[in-house]
Amino acid sequence: MPHKVIVMGRDKKIALVAHDNKKRDLVEWARYNRKLLAHHKLYATGTTGRILAEEVGLAVTGLRSGPLGGDQQIGAKIAEGEIDFLIFFWDPLEPQPHDPDVKALLRMAGVWNIPVACNRVMSPIS
Repeated sequence: MPHKVIVMGRDKKIALVAHDNKKRDLVEWARYNRKLLAHHKLYATGTTGRILAEEVGLAVTGLRSGPLGGDQQIGAKIAEGEIDFLIFFWDPLEPQPHDPDVKALLRMAGVWNIPVACNRVMSPIS
């Protein structure tokens, strides 16, 4: 694939994903960054999206649960240019029944040169 520069505008399309053992971390991170996240278009898989909407008060476009195709939906959105940034708090120590989908999602982010955050850093995004 040829090198390509992706210019991101002020308003980004951000995908938010978290494995079960990392959902609390993502919620705390989202609370800390709530004011900034509120200015972007957010997508999230299943339960993660519901929790972010209910507990943090963010407007989130919900997709399917990861094991039911949500990771693949986000991967497809990346390939279509509909996602600018992936925040995926994944649990490297817990085996996932949908591990091939997780790897495919991370592969899509790499292939399409999408920035990925995989852990909780308390500095705000811009």
